[in-house]
Amino acid sequence: MKRFATGGLAAVALVGVLALSSCSSSGGKEAADKESKAAAGGGPRIKIAMVTHSAQGDTFWDIVQKGAKAAASKDNVEFLYSADPEGGKQAQLVQAAIDQKVDGIIVTLAKPEALKDVLKKATDAKIPVVTINSGADKSAEYGALVHFGQDEKVAGEAAGEEFNKLGSKKAICVIHEQGNVGLEDRCAGAKKTFKGQMENLFVQGSNMPQVKSSITAKLQAAKDTDAILTLGAPFAATAVDSAKEAGSSAKVATFDMNKQLITALKDGSIQFAVDQQPYLQGYGAVDELWLYKNNGNVVGGGRPVLTGPAIVTKETADSIGPFADRGTR
Repeated sequence: MKRFATGGLAAVALVGVLALSSCSSSGGKEAADKESKAAAGGGPRIKIAMVTHSAQGDTFWDIVQKGAKAAASKDNVEFLYSADPEGGKQAQLVQAAIDQKVDGIIVTLAKPEALKDVLKKATDAKIPVVTINSGADKSAEYGALVHFGQDEKVAGEAAGEEFNKLGSKKAICVIHEQGNVGLEDRCAGAKKTFKGQMENLFVQGSNMPQVKSSITAKLQAAKDTDAILTLGAPFAATAVDSAKEAGSSAKVATFDMNKQLITALKDGSIQFAVDQQPYLQGYGAVDELWLYKNNGNVVGGGRPVLTGPAIVTKETADSIGPFADRGTR
């Protein structure tokens, strides 16, 4: 058996040498090089549009874009980004991408019904769609190849369990964008596993002074509140300030990461963060569309590809810190 295997390998090697020799002598090497270059991400340039529900100044989406742009650079992709938190306007931006005849669309489904009709137009136009971040349960129904993100209810459940470990008894879950199904799912998941009492607090995420005053007023009115869960990193620091202003000892935790949050985790002002790895969402989505266009691949067999949740605490913050410093976590 050993001699047969060795002989087989030698025969394969000989065939490979003859094939290479044939390419060189016939001028086929140039074609082979082009094929190799295309397989490595240097194929025909394609155009991909990402349309999200991001509000202006939300650092989370800066990280998503960094991941997408890194993959676009590698894959020879022209990357276009646009965003609007209002569902109807987001749909208009998707239509604009269709009109530009892009080769692929990446979209968030924070308000899925607003995007349903326009995504049908995209798929009817044979433009492949990938969803990220929100709307996993509607992704396949709306014709997307795959969804990249975390299961928001499962992530919320993880947050509720973390508060149980802290011994919290009464919490508020701060929703900074009404109608965003992903945010509501986070709070629902947290409420499911939290052994104490949890109440939703709606605030205007685009107006940080209003966010602070709303949380402060709630803490002053419900002095037994001992836990605050925010759903985005920028709101966590505001919640800490609100607790100080209200004279509350409520412990603050949040979803998502940024550079400033690492310091807050290390000094104990934030208890934990639920990280859904936004860089990976952007990177994976662009890569998936390139793979689909160039090789017909669908990552995950069409099922959601989970990028989280990952719980980051004081004990693990140092390992994430270098990546947060460069803006990729």
